[in-house]
Amino acid sequence: MISSISSIIVAIILLSILVIAHEFGHFIVAKKSGILVEEFAVGMGPKLISHQFGETVYSLRLFPLGGFCRMLGEDQDCHDERSFQEKSLWKRAAVVVAGPIMNFILAGVFFFGLAATTYIMLPQVSLLTEGYPAQQVGIQLGDRIIKLDGKMVGLFEDVELIMREADGSPMEVEVIRQGQKLAFSITPMLSTEDGTYKIGFIPTVRNGMFSKDVDGYEKASFMDTLRYTGDSLVFYTRHMAEGLGRLFTFQVSKEEVAGPIGIFQVVGEGYQEGLKHSVAAAIQNLAYLGAILSVNLGLLNLFPVPALDGGRLLFIIIEAVRRKPMNPELEGKVHFTGFMLLMLLMLYIAFNDVSKIFMG
Repeated sequence: MISSISSIIVAIILLSILVIAHEFGHFIVAKKSGILVEEFAVGMGPKLISHQFGETVYSLRLFPLGGFCRMLGEDQDCHDERSFQEKSLWKRAAVVVAGPIMNFILAGVFFFGLAATTYIMLPQVSLLTEGYPAQQVGIQLGDRIIKLDGKMVGLFEDVELIMREADGSPMEVEVIRQGQKLAFSITPMLSTEDGTYKIGFIPTVRNGMFSKDVDGYEKASFMDTLRYTGDSLVFYTRHMAEGLGRLFTFQVSKEEVAGPIGIFQVVGEGYQEGLKHSVAAAIQNLAYLGAILSVNLGLLNLFPVPALDGGRLLFIIIEAVRRKPMNPELEGKVHFTGFMLLMLLMLYIAFNDVSKIFMG
């Protein structure tokens, strides 16, 4: 019982951090642009706590499933000089995209912290497997794989994913060796150990900057960690974008979709699994989940759907093309309709989450 309560509390805190970061992005750029921010809220529904500092009301609301940064003139016609509608297209666009950008920055902080306190695994050959294609075609120790089957490689996870997708088909491997690019034609071999296709190399592992040293592994430098962080952001952004694209084109089954309840469950399980080893492991699990969820939140909000940041950005782009302001009341109605549809979708997904929990 206590573990369940602690898991829920941890999940609420983690999701709140993601929301606060997102809304703070809107908030700080709006302030810098001279826009009046009327309210900065964490959560939705009735207010639990609120207090006004300066010209802005800061509130904590009942349901920890979102938040908002309400600006003057955001959804209604207002000609005050500090209104959102009265600012230039560039300033409005900057305010809109600042939320998702903050989510990517937060994800980068999580990835960097995780890499610095654990280890990083690079797509660089530290050992060749006897009798496998990599050794046979002339790949050498120290070679860093930069492209596989025509796709860019930043992480070792890229190699594993591309190998699964290729399903044993012949492919080109491009490596960097002592500053020179070399290309090899290679056909993966089916491993008898786990039934997956491999080219036969062990990746390079380096200890995190602040982790305990493990014998036989070098310490990752700051630049190694920074590059790994960037590659992680690219990897998860690309694959999250593909997943969200499938979601909005109705190419996913309901079993693949998780809403707030499902997310709470995953975060709670990750936290409890980490606690079996140590508090540090639990925090690292939360950092990993936080990074992925933050990328997901940033990407989701960039989709051109009414009520999302991407929908607002689309209206700004339309206004720029038309060279004529949109009707604020009409835009407000469109976003409100989009918001209601999103709420219905969230209710459906929540019902689906509950069904999966009770049906196992």
